[in-house]
Amino acid sequence: MLRYWQKRFRTGVLTERPQFDARMKELRKRLKKGIAKHFAGSLAIRMVDSGSCNACEAECNALSNPYYDLERLGIRFVASPRHADVMLLGGVLTFNMLPHVLDAWEQIPEPKWCITLGDCPLMEAPFTRTFAIQAPAVEHLPVAHHIPGCPPSPESIIEGLLEFLEKLD
Repeated sequence: MLRYWQKRFRTGVLTERPQFDARMKELRKRLKKGIAKHFAGSLAIRMVDSGSCNACEAECNALSNPYYDLERLGIRFVASPRHADVMLLGGVLTFNMLPHVLDAWEQIPEPKWCITLGDCPLMEAPFTRTFAIQAPAVEHLPVAHHIPGCPPSPESIIEGLLEFLEKLD
């Protein structure tokens, strides 16, 4: 047991990432400033899954954990499109989900924006266009921004939201 603790004290804490933490602190600061400028301090996002493997949704769930905690920056995920400012669309946009996605889009009050998440909405996924897949999303919705990745990491989602806010300038 003594050898374990000696080794532990020699190696130190391996889970800390000081450079990453400093970068995230700067991203959070810029994101909060952009949200305050464009959305009066509160950005409501309606996440819509249009036929995905749920990897993008899992990464978005990570944004609510205490490490990223987007809620304190004024970003919250809402259940109703009527309370949303932005639609975050993930998935390949299947034939069965297209009417529901368009219905959710119509329910979002103006001004509204659509952000696609992951490679699937742009048809960069390992699927081919068939009768069951209606992607790319740009054929059906006015996509304002795209966050690439399969799935995008929480950091890249934060960076993508920041890029979206910078586009609004």
